[in-house]
Amino acid sequence: MLDLSDKGDLGPAYRQAPHNVEAEQALLGAIMVNNEAFYRVSDFLEPRHFFEPIHAKIFELSGALIRAGKLATPVTLKTFLPADLDVAGLTGPQYLARLAAEATTVINSEDYGRTIYDLSVRRDLIRIGEEIVNEAYDAPVDSTPQEQIEEAEKRLYEIAETGRYDGGFLRFGEALREAVDMASRAFQREGHLSGIASGLDDLDHQMGGLQPSDLVILAGRPGMGKTALATNIAYHIAESYRGETRADGSIETVNGGIVGFFSLEMSAEQLATRILSEQTEIPSYKVRRGDISETEFSKLAAAAQTMQVIPLYIDDTGGISIAQLVARARRLKRQRGLDFMVVDYLQLLSGSSKKASEGRVQEVTEITTGLKALAKELHVPILALSQLSRQVESREDKRPQLSDLRESGSIEQDADVVMFVFREEYYLKNREPKQGTEEWFKWEIEMKAAENTAEVIIGKQRHGPTGTVKVHFEPQFTRFANLAREERMPERR
Repeated sequence: MLDLSDKGDLGPAYRQAPHNVEAEQALLGAIMVNNEAFYRVSDFLEPRHFFEPIHAKIFELSGALIRAGKLATPVTLKTFLPADLDVAGLTGPQYLARLAAEATTVINSEDYGRTIYDLSVRRDLIRIGEEIVNEAYDAPVDSTPQEQIEEAEKRLYEIAETGRYDGGFLRFGEALREAVDMASRAFQREGHLSGIASGLDDLDHQMGGLQPSDLVILAGRPGMGKTALATNIAYHIAESYRGETRADGSIETVNGGIVGFFSLEMSAEQLATRILSEQTEIPSYKVRRGDISETEFSKLAAAAQTMQVIPLYIDDTGGISIAQLVARARRLKRQRGLDFMVVDYLQLLSGSSKKASEGRVQEVTEITTGLKALAKELHVPILALSQLSRQVESREDKRPQLSDLRESGSIEQDADVVMFVFREEYYLKNREPKQGTEEWFKWEIEMKAAENTAEVIIGKQRHGPTGTVKVHFEPQFTRFANLAREERMPERR
């Protein structure tokens, strides 16, 4: 291969950034000899990963031709290179011909691609390390070490995420390709959903699943079952998880997802008890009291054994700030993976001290803006629970609406979807008339109609219709499920 590495005698103090020109030459030669080699590396390797600018240009041109259904060979590529190009004494056409003539087998192309990619990551790590050192030496007066740590974590996370740290503008053609890929994945996925299935069929039908980069607000008054619904959805997604290994060694989620659950109100043990109760159909109060039979205990132990491998991660630290939550979410994504995130609940998060001093509305604005930015950065749906104001209780119809959200301006504005949980049964129970009266018989009919039924009201949705979805709710197990319908029933004989 042609030696491009000679940069002259720069003395012992000069350390060149890690690179492998021979691997770059071998890969480009393999692609020109057999265009199939491009597809072995195209899902993780990009032009910016090459050390030599001319190699980045050749790889970019080759990709453009191959994707357009044309051949990428020294003959077709030479017309796109500058006429006055000089590579170690060779013209552009001569250099391309040399690469193709000395090409190795297509079988090794993936290994060359990984080598190029890994060395590019190392160069990025060196750059970030130098920036961290320089910023620590010359830190502004108003900058804290914690802010620098969070910024460093963000940069490291961006490197860890393949193809997600470039930023800047995206060509419309690339955006179109992503949109078509999304439609293709939805067509192939069970249930034909473009997002992650929540496990509630009617809700998934209305929303197309939980969409990546969406901030979904789930709101309700106390006792409506917000946490129960969030827990049910989180467990279903984690239980359905299935991953496949990609060409670059990373694991791609093909069904369900890895779930991060920030529980600011309940402990991890309380959440686990709820999930155990839901899965085993043993009431959670009986589990907590130990009021269970030997058979039920065996059932609990067997369920716990099965559930141990489920990728559901719980952080039950109370009173954390939005900055701490963001840093922990990035860390989870980097170390374990992350496809779906729950925050229970939004009002228990704190903002920066500066925003807090300006008032609660400004602080909540910072929190919701931060959650929406995080959803986009991590490319995952975030389900954030929210309280509703007491004005719901003063109305005849207790069904919540957007104006009932506490500190509603920023929550409503930043959210892609706003859902409310409503259970008529909860309110009817508290206003039972005197037995035997005409009002009581009317109340009994209403009570039977509302029994074990909840409504999920979609009050806002950026990419779909609003409306109400009815679901089944079993309070003793804190479990939401699909509502039985005539068309879902097995055929009678």
